[in-house]
Amino acid sequence: MSVTDWLGKKRTGRKVEGLAACLLPFEKEGTIAERAFREAVARTGEAGLGCAVNMDTGYANYLEPAERRAVLEWTRATLGEGTVFAAGAFVEGKEGDLIELYRREMDEIATFGGTPIIFQTTRFHDWEPQQIVDLYATICEPYEAVIGFELGKVFATFGKIYDEETIRGLLAVPSLIGIKHSSLSRSEELKRLALRDELRPDFRIYTGNDLGIDMIEYGSDYLLGLAAFCPEKFAERDRYWAEEDERYYELADALQYLGNVGFRAPVPAYKHSCAVFQNLLGRIPSNEPHPKCPRRPAWEGEMMQDCAVRLGYEI
Repeated sequence: MSVTDWLGKKRTGRKVEGLAACLLPFEKEGTIAERAFREAVARTGEAGLGCAVNMDTGYANYLEPAERRAVLEWTRATLGEGTVFAAGAFVEGKEGDLIELYRREMDEIATFGGTPIIFQTTRFHDWEPQQIVDLYATICEPYEAVIGFELGKVFATFGKIYDEETIRGLLAVPSLIGIKHSSLSRSEELKRLALRDELRPDFRIYTGNDLGIDMIEYGSDYLLGLAAFCPEKFAERDRYWAEEDERYYELADALQYLGNVGFRAPVPAYKHSCAVFQNLLGRIPSNEPHPKCPRRPAWEGEMMQDCAVRLGYEI
C-alpha cells in the first residue's frame, strides 16, 4: 500500500499499545528523586500504559552506568515480578566491539525483566544498510523481544533515520518486535506503516512524534516522552479511541497542544518542560532537569500551567 493510498484510512475502534518514556526527576539539591521516580512508574503502570525507562526522557545519554542500573532496580521493584517494562540499551561514546557492548547492556536489562530498546550510536552514520541489519540480527538473536529505535538528530546528534532498505531488513529480524520512530515526520512514519502492513503486520511501529500524536489513528502505537507528562490522560484518550467515543477529540487536542508547547525548539529542552509540568502538579519535588539538559526560560511555568488547565487539572 502506498502512502497516497494510506491517507484518510483511519483505524477507528483500535486498541492502542502505549508506552510512556518516564522522566527521571531530581531533588532540589540536585540528586535523583528516587521516590518521585518510583511513584511515576507506579502511576504509569496503574494507568494501563507500559513504562519505558533509561530513554532520552530519562537522560540515558547523561547517566553513569551505575545510575542506569539503579533505574532498572527501582523500576523492577516498583512494578513487581511478572510486569514487563522496556529500557534503553545505550552504548554511545563507549569503545570496543559493538556486539559485546550492546549485549552487555541488553543482558542487564533482561536480568531485570525488561525489554531492551536499541539506542543508536554515531558509528551507524557511515554504515551501509546491510551492516546495520546484520548488527541488529546478531544482537537481537538471544532475546525473545527487542524494540528498535530511530532517533532524529533534532533529539540527539547520535541519532539516525533509516532508509527504506534498512527498514525492510529490520522487519525480517524475528525477535525485533517493533521500532520507535522519532523523525517528527508524518510522511516518514506513514511509509513505515505501509511497509509494516506489506511485510509483517504484527510488527509494531511506535510513534515518537510528539508533534503528531494522532498517528495512532493510522495504525501506529506509541512510545512518547510526552506521555510522561500525564500518563493517565493518554490512557483516557486511548480508551476513548478504542470505544469510538467522541470525547477522544477534545482530549487529543489538549494533549497535542501540550506537545506543541513542550516540544518546541530546542526540542531536547522538552525534558525541562516535563519537569516544570510535573512539579506544577505536585508530583516531583523540583522543576530542575538534569544539569546537562537544555533549559527552558523562567516563564515556562506559565505556559505549562495553561496546558495543565486545558487538560482539566486544578493548579
